[in-house]
Amino acid sequence: MKLSFMAALLFCGICFGQNNTDNSLYMKAEKISYLTDIGSESGDLYQTIGHHGPAVENEWMALRIYFSDKVAIDVYNKAKKGLELKAAHWYPTPAQQKEGWGADYYKVASTVGLGGVKLWDGEKLVSLNPVTNRLARVGKTENTSWMEMISRGVPYKGKKVDILVRVTVFSGKREAKVEAFSLNGEKVQFATGVNYFKGFETKKGENYIAVWGTHPEDVAAEVVGIGAAIKYNPKNYVKNTDDGTQYLLISKPTKYLATEITSACAKEKEINTLDKLEAYIK
Repeated sequence: MKLSFMAALLFCGICFGQNNTDNSLYMKAEKISYLTDIGSESGDLYQTIGHHGPAVENEWMALRIYFSDKVAIDVYNKAKKGLELKAAHWYPTPAQQKEGWGADYYKVASTVGLGGVKLWDGEKLVSLNPVTNRLARVGKTENTSWMEMISRGVPYKGKKVDILVRVTVFSGKREAKVEAFSLNGEKVQFATGVNYFKGFETKKGENYIAVWGTHPEDVAAEVVGIGAAIKYNPKNYVKNTDDGTQYLLISKPTKYLATEITSACAKEKEINTLDKLEAYIK
């Protein structure tokens, strides 16, 4: 019995010790040396950094934050569970996609993407731009990977604010956590949400918005139905709006905000329809 008990403990230790997440930040021209942080006074390293900004992944999806005036969150969907980011660099070949790799099916356009963060000045959206400096960072713990984008000196209501957006993925959990911080103590109204395109299906509940449809063809080898959902605490928001391209959530004045986001695609075995996605997030 003692040996069996010790073996069980060892087995559990191995199971829980495995981290099925990863992060990625590297110079596009190199693809060799991975970075932990990089900054720019211009606030735009979109063409300089691999996959246009820092990225993280769990078994089901990868996420990136654009290192540009967008600071939007984009999604890389997977057909099967596993880590692909370091090998695929976000853009697997058409042959790899046909072999079962994931792809960049998602298109952000000029929106927040999935759970991206902007500000609200009481009348309109305010991008996290221009900046005096923008900094990207990535890191890893025993069971998570995270990325951050810090936008310093963003003009907002006659002042300048410093905004941090952090995305954390968890080993064994489909949802990612998105956090927004006002670093210099000023209360701000954050704006977040999920984008959509013509023909998308939508499901809404008290604390979630879920969409499903095909994004405009871009770099993927084929067009695949994509689901995206954001979960939030309705007590933290004063307004929900739809601008025709994205469902937006406008927060109360605050120094901190957190949501959860997740995505799925029609090529998955488990969650491959809007109804299944809604059932999961409920």
